[in-house]
Amino acid sequence: MNYAIVTGASKGLGEAVADHLIDHSYHIIDVSRSGNQRLQQKAEQNELTYDHAQIDLRSPDQAASFLTSWFDKITQIPPEKVMIVHNAGTVEPIEKVGNLDNELVDQAVHLNYITPVVLTNIAFKRSNELDISLTVVNITSGAAEKPNHGWSVYGSTKAALNLFTETAALEQVEQGSKNTIISFSPSIMDTEMQEVIRSSSASAFSQVERFQEFKKDGKLRKPDEVGGALVRLLMEDQIESGKLYHINDLLH
Repeated sequence: MNYAIVTGASKGLGEAVADHLIDHSYHIIDVSRSGNQRLQQKAEQNELTYDHAQIDLRSPDQAASFLTSWFDKITQIPPEKVMIVHNAGTVEPIEKVGNLDNELVDQAVHLNYITPVVLTNIAFKRSNELDISLTVVNITSGAAEKPNHGWSVYGSTKAALNLFTETAALEQVEQGSKNTIISFSPSIMDTEMQEVIRSSSASAFSQVERFQEFKKDGKLRKPDEVGGALVRLLMEDQIESGKLYHINDLLH
């Protein structure tokens, strides 16, 4: 049996990734606030399971407790493969340094960086103990590779996650582990995150008009297209651990 734990699978890219993984016979664990009835129905139709874990991913302790319990449950009959897709994240606070909301900064750092690190740490340890083939996917952003006015927190958390991915991969290769970890940059998509970006003020985010034009001109990819490309990549045998994969290299 194969399992996929997808954070934020209730909507957007997370939903699309989970949907395509069901097509490849993966049992889905959706770690999100609301769950997704459509995914549950599709899983049942394919004689697979869909479980919803209502976890506040801004709390590393809650997330760690969930994943530890999940690994405890599968100890007796370990699956062949486990996939963890760290998709949940936030672009907020969108604001210049000096005007940042401290609480939003704290939430963003936990959701975008600390929780994925904590969960990956647990997953690597437990998968090594159970001799499971584990793949971790960290959803990143082009914002991690260059500074953007108003995105100091978002860009820096994603940059930190990228370096964590590279370092973790290096360590696992040296250990001869079955664990694989990659970063995936989906570029701009038609999601709720883009709605948040487009509703920003020009004083907080100087490129807001550019992103509004992306929507107006139909330049936003659909999550299903991006999620499908990521899953096709994950089904390949030769994924390079530690690599940052860009959607534009997968869709021509």
